[in-house]
Amino acid sequence: MDQYDEIYLGYPNYWGTMPMAVYTFLESYDFTGKKIHPFCTHEGSGLSNTESDIKKSAKGAVIEKGIAIHGSSVDQAKDVLERWIQK
Repeated sequence: MDQYDEIYLGYPNYWGTMPMAVYTFLESYDFTGKKIHPFCTHEGSGLSNTESDIKKSAKGAVIEKGIAIHGSSVDQAKDVLERWIQK
């Protein structure tokens, strides 16, 4: 992780939160000075509180504005994702 300044963190949003494996990943590294760009798939709950959950778990990281993609629309999300990445 030391070689990366920006991390794109993807996960499914289950019942308003991330899978426990994502929390374990975030708690296992030092993210001081790094930017995290969260993105998730969901079936109606959007990002929920996952951006603040990431901030609590990835100590020292700057959490950028995330994007949520409805799971059933993921096949058509390419343009939306490209615009988000370019911001």
